[in-house]
Amino acid sequence: MKYTHDAIVIGAGAAGLTAAGGCALFGLSVALIEQAEMGGECLNNGCVPSKALLAAAGRAAQHGERLGVALGEARVDWTGVRGHVEQAILDIAHHDSQERFESMGCEVIRDQARFVSRDEVQVGDQRLRAPRIVVATGSRPLVPPIEGIESVPYLTNENLFQLNELPRHLAIIGAGAIGMEMASAFRRLGSEVTVIDPGRPMGRDDEEAAKLVEQTLESTGVRFVTAAIERCDGIGTGLQLTYNGGETIPASHVLVAAGRKANVDSLDLDKAGVQVGRNGIAVDARRRTSNKRIYAIGDCRDGPRFTHVSGYEGSNVALEIALGIPAKADFSALPHCTFTSPELAQVGMTETEARDRHGDKVHVVRQELADNDRAVCEGASEGYLKLVMKGRKVLGVTAVGEHAGELLLPWTQVIAGKASTFAMGSAIVAYPSRSDISKQAAFTAWEPTVFGTWPKRFAKLVAKSRRWRG
Repeated sequence: MKYTHDAIVIGAGAAGLTAAGGCALFGLSVALIEQAEMGGECLNNGCVPSKALLAAAGRAAQHGERLGVALGEARVDWTGVRGHVEQAILDIAHHDSQERFESMGCEVIRDQARFVSRDEVQVGDQRLRAPRIVVATGSRPLVPPIEGIESVPYLTNENLFQLNELPRHLAIIGAGAIGMEMASAFRRLGSEVTVIDPGRPMGRDDEEAAKLVEQTLESTGVRFVTAAIERCDGIGTGLQLTYNGGETIPASHVLVAAGRKANVDSLDLDKAGVQVGRNGIAVDARRRTSNKRIYAIGDCRDGPRFTHVSGYEGSNVALEIALGIPAKADFSALPHCTFTSPELAQVGMTETEARDRHGDKVHVVRQELADNDRAVCEGASEGYLKLVMKGRKVLGVTAVGEHAGELLLPWTQVIAGKASTFAMGSAIVAYPSRSDISKQAAFTAWEPTVFGTWPKRFAKLVAKSRRWRG
């Protein structure tokens, strides 16, 4: 059988769309296969609806007296909130639409795909073949083995945003990014919220910063329970969660946010010679699978699961397929942000990770938002920026506070070696702005050197010379 296309891309989420669009723009013949909605999880039940919901929740929180201005109690119209979420999806959907990618030159096929050989894919009644194939089928919610969970109408991110009513009491299983964001959103919208996790909330993030987020959510009324749920039962029109051998949590709704699982079961990857590990398809640094003609990118492979990583990998793979330029993934300056209130943003290593690797060679530079004039003027000065350094090298940056995610961009450049702390510390920054905290932190990192012993001695010599010459 002759090749039908130069490249086949399975999955039209962030990773697949970037890879397919990139290859098509280079003039390659591309088949883009998607059995569900274009845009994947991020557009339809992930990043976009969750951030739209958080925006509505932020509006609901703007009541009471603050900064000398008194606002009345918020009245939450859940139908209106849902309408805002749905409109956000509609307004962004055209970027990921079938029509747009067909205009780029992709052949878009809306059906299920499965491998029949190392370079062939069956799609409906069509058999496609290409020298390069990209698997970008994403992930789905991981539902832990809790007794009774399958017998109750539990929520995941796949159906949460279609709720017909605002939950009276939302119990959230999992205190990672999704669980914490939804706890922040639904509490602000008026739901009672309980978060249950056997570990500490946001366990992969900087412990000190995560604790600040947890305490802030607690102050708004979110309850945290450190435990593993053993059983879930339907009780009347609600639910009951059991933990610690008998203690119970009643709730009207339960959201399972306990992790993700690669979406690869229906692909027949064994027929393509593609190995799957515990956390997804096994790949090398170039995102190649055990069959070097097949790539796996985005959430379906073993590795970090963020929309921006999916786009990055899609770009790399498009360049490699189109131009033959090997492109290894480099996550040394990988940013991520949890959009709670306050936000918690991270790029590079946390302080704990750095000390585990480099021990006493690590030192920390910390700049408080309480010393940032813009944050003070806005009455939102809780939080800080932390640089984790080894000598003059920045290993990681943690930011916690309102709009913390907006502070990461320059630090991704510094960690990647494309900018320096010295250059940032001497930059001219608009006043007053929150980004000035990055300049102040960079300046603080260099202050001992700039005003050290030798510069002081040289300054004295210059002053003495001027006095001598008059």
